[in-house]
Amino acid sequence: MPTITVKNIPDSLYASLKQAALVNHRSINSEIIVCIERVLGSRTISSEETLSRAQRLRDRTRKHVITDAEFTEVKTAGRL
Repeated sequence: MPTITVKNIPDSLYASLKQAALVNHRSINSEIIVCIERVLGSRTISSEETLSRAQRLRDRTRKHVITDAEFTEVKTAGRL
């Protein structure tokens, strides 16, 4: 397996990695591999999963009706 050396890791980032490794019961090396896999490993989401997530979001927001005028007002205010 290839080996990678990472230099000049900021102290705060190293501390975060060390803490995450401790919490997850992993070595720092294993924690770094998990972090890299999360960022670079593409996860294919099925159309069924996407539809299920959309339905759950609709269910959670069903009671929060907003008009086009209200939406435009909030959207415009957010751009200032």
